[in-house]
Amino acid sequence: MRTSITRSSSIPFAVTSTLLVGTILLAGLTERRVPEELAVPLNRMDSHIDGWTQLREQKLDAQTVKTLDATSYLSRGFRKGNSELDLFVAFYAQQRAGESMHSPKHCLPGSGWEIWREDSALVPVNGQQVQVNKYSIQNLGKRMLMFYWYQSKNRIVASEYVGKILLARDTLLTGQTAAAIVRVTLPDVPGADRQGVAFVSQVIPEVQKCFNGSR
Repeated sequence: MRTSITRSSSIPFAVTSTLLVGTILLAGLTERRVPEELAVPLNRMDSHIDGWTQLREQKLDAQTVKTLDATSYLSRGFRKGNSELDLFVAFYAQQRAGESMHSPKHCLPGSGWEIWREDSALVPVNGQQVQVNKYSIQNLGKRMLMFYWYQSKNRIVASEYVGKILLARDTLLTGQTAAAIVRVTLPDVPGADRQGVAFVSQVIPEVQKCFNGSR
């Protein structure tokens, strides 16, 4: 009986100790973060991409900017013929270990959009195939196709969960956690999938130039 009490008492102690160690570790990782600015500002990205021409530059309202909490962002509308699409990039000079950038999975439902299909797309970039997220969304009968991914100087990640793991690793090894979330949205009409993939394949190198400074 005495042994049983000792074992059961040790379980909460073990859990508490694990949580305490994890908290201390995350705090230590956070202290290792090194802010890293873009080599080229987002607003210097090309205004002509894959035949699309910049139509407008949009400013977010103060509350959205506060919620986004990004170091810098870019929100542009593009047009090609009678078609339009939107490009949004939010850059973070540093991130907190264990957290991630604002995912459309959480932001869209809060703004009235329903995600009715979650998929992915393979995008050709510099002779390689890069995987990004592809979501079909709708709001009040309006259907849109959205591509999004997480991009840093060294990689492109589609999964939020993989991104968190790599973020913790980067914080531990280098302290450099700078990254951006990139989103392309266009009306979900025939041919939108092809147009979106073609545009994304050109946007990825444009964002990479902002990280590397090779313009």
